[in-house]
Amino acid sequence: MSNSGFNRYDMDHCCYIKKYTNSYVILVVYADDMLIAGSSMAEINRLKQQLAKNFEMKDLGPAKQILGMRILRNRSEGILKLFQEKYIHKLLERFYLEDSKTRNTPLGPYLKFSKKQSL
Repeated sequence: MSNSGFNRYDMDHCCYIKKYTNSYVILVVYADDMLIAGSSMAEINRLKQQLAKNFEMKDLGPAKQILGMRILRNRSEGILKLFQEKYIHKLLERFYLEDSKTRNTPLGPYLKFSKKQSL
């Protein structure tokens, strides 16, 4: 990927980032699963074409799930949510905590995340 201008992210070696003048593309690879995200559909499509020349791959369209996480996206409202119910239930079963009390959120509802982040 480095030959194509992507830089490996230091915090996660399965994540590659390529910055353009006004956009970016993020490629996440884990075994035989791949997720492509970015701010430019043209650059995303260009990357898919490039990868398809070198690898046998299937485009499953907009991501609904990856690595056991369910993805919910609402572009008009600027919402991206990741759900890990299956993983959480698996952990609860493993440690015999299925009957534990639940919480709606692990963080305070007053916390807000900023859209702007440096990559």
